[in-house]
Amino acid sequence: MVNQALLDERRMKDEFFKSHPHSPLTPDQQKNFTSLSHYDPNPDLDLTLEAEEFEDKVVIQMQTSTGDVQTYQKWGKISFVVGDDMAELVLFYSPSNGHFFLPFMDATSGSETYGAGRYIDPEWLGDNRFHVDFNIAYSPYCAYNDRWSCPIPPAENRLKVRIEAGEKKPDTVWAVSY
Repeated sequence: MVNQALLDERRMKDEFFKSHPHSPLTPDQQKNFTSLSHYDPNPDLDLTLEAEEFEDKVVIQMQTSTGDVQTYQKWGKISFVVGDDMAELVLFYSPSNGHFFLPFMDATSGSETYGAGRYIDPEWLGDNRFHVDFNIAYSPYCAYNDRWSCPIPPAENRLKVRIEAGEKKPDTVWAVSY
């Protein structure tokens, strides 16, 4: 069954990248842009998970692609199954933005997906439950050009499994070189 809402969202994002003045692409990149590349929707990676909330929410400085740092709290961790393998990721919380953040790298990073990882903005459902849909995993804006500063997923969020969902590597015709 095709998730029409997901496909519609992907089309709207392509339109934003192609023509919006706040697109992460430069005007020259927008001229050559056709669409983002995605994995086919994978319902097995659209998850509702219960997080193990950390008692001590350590504040960290996450390194960015430009050498800066951004402040996050390590909020908790989620565990899930990919194929036959267990995987675990740390959920981060941004006190300054008031939202949860899930940066990750996986076994597709650098070959099929952006080498510095992808992001998900998990939806908090209350009671330590989160909607984590890897089908909406996206490349950070620094994947498209170097004017953006993007957090680099920390070591604990570098998975050995393949997450075959969400955005693939940007097209080198209009994106930064790898």
